Amino acid sequence: MVYISEDMVRRRAEHNECEIFSLEEVSLHQQDIERIEHIDRWCRDLRILYLQNNLIPSIENLGRLKKLEYLNLALNNIEVIENLQGCESLQKLDLTVNFVGQLSSVESLQHNVHLRELFLVGNPCTEFEGYRQYVVASLPQLKWLDGTEISRSERIRALQGLEEVRRCVQQQEREYLRRRAGEKEEAQRKAAGDEGGNKEGTPGFNGRWYTDINNTTPGSKENKENQQADEERREREFWQTPCSFTPESRLEAHRHLEEKRRAKEKQTEKKPKAPRTLITADGRVMNVNEPKLDFCLTEDDENNRIVLDLAVYRHMDTSLIDVDVQPTFARVSVKGKIFQMVLPTEVKPDSSTAQRSQTTGHLVLTMPRAEGEIKVTETVPRPPRVRPNTCSKLPEDNKRKHNVPERLEVDPSKHSAIDLANIVPRQNTRGGPLETSRITQTSGSFSDGFVDDPDVPPLV
Repeated sequence: MVYISEDMVRRRAEHNECEIFSLEEVSLHQQDIERIEHIDRWCRDLRILYLQNNLIPSIENLGRLKKLEYLNLALNNIEVIENLQGCESLQKLDLTVNFVGQLSSVESLQHNVHLRELFLVGNPCTEFEGYRQYVVASLPQLKWLDGTEISRSERIRALQGLEEVRRCVQQQEREYLRRRAGEKEEAQRKAAGDEGGNKEGTPGFNGRWYTDINNTTPGSKENKENQQADEERREREFWQTPCSFTPESRLEAHRHLEEKRRAKEKQTEKKPKAPRTLITADGRVMNVNEPKLDFCLTEDDENNRIVLDLAVYRHMDTSLIDVDVQPTFARVSVKGKIFQMVLPTEVKPDSSTAQRSQTTGHLVLTMPRAEGEIKVTETVPRPPRVRPNTCSKLPEDNKRKHNVPERLEVDPSKHSAIDLANIVPRQNTRGGPLETSRITQTSGSFSDGFVDDPDVPPLV
């Protein structure tokens, strides 16, 4: 059931800057509304109100609209004309294709002294004998009825035979109301039968469970074809079965169409896309190109920077682009779609710049490398490694092959501890300390006039 909400009225008040208190015209047609409410309190200044092609069963909650001039209630389920005495300024009333069967209810419009036009085409009361004569005589202020102007002579003739026409109309009303009561009972029985049929169609409706041995596999092709054939048969029976035109049949047709629409929407309903992953749970940044743009990533070694050229659409507004540069990756949002690229080296986000070409529209990100980042520009070839001959049969090679620890053997006779007293060798152990430190020199090494005095101690 659809109700008149404030949001619905505001969406229909765009021409009035979405203000409803000063609204003078509003259209609420084809909204499947089943009751008139709130309008007389929210929109006191309404002059024109469109409520056609809904499911409204009665006229109500309109008495406070003192300025209302035109009311359109065509294609609804209204059976009685009522509750319009408070609409003092009403000039035109459209009740085309409704279910007004009580023709005497038009007399309630006598209080609307400004009423000039009335439309009752397509209502059961228009089939009554003396319908037009009765309406013309009952509403002396009326100028047009069902799009036909009322002449002065026609009004005089209608007033002359009003009593006889009133008795005839009252008798036809009683017959119509009796027939209408039977239609309501039939509609109730049909609704109860449909509910019972739906219950019997479900397993366990009487407390017991049954096994259908003829049931096929749910996903089989034959089962799908059978279901489609049953749906087509039920659809054909629903529309080809004759029924009387009543408010109940109109509601039934509306509910049937609503169910078909919901079933179709359910079939064509797109599955929600999986949430996009920009950074994994373990912190790994992903490369993403949702807008499917061409790009070029260049490493400028001379200027020690990285340049990303993204081919953004040429005529797209720059306000739709958002750039986020991080030390290890760059992210660009283009109309809500993410482009993300992992950078080969760390960069300085604070020193990075983003520029857009006025000629091509490309977005160019210039990102200088971080300090201390070592970049190998030339590769030095390594000398080939010489492998030993694996065919050696020596026992030493066998030990190395089997990872046997190898120890060095030292001759114990050549092992000696360090003698601090004999660091300097002595030539004569019998002499004193001075004698041992003397160095015997030959005469050829002395200069002329040298005198070797034994009393002078040697220079140490």
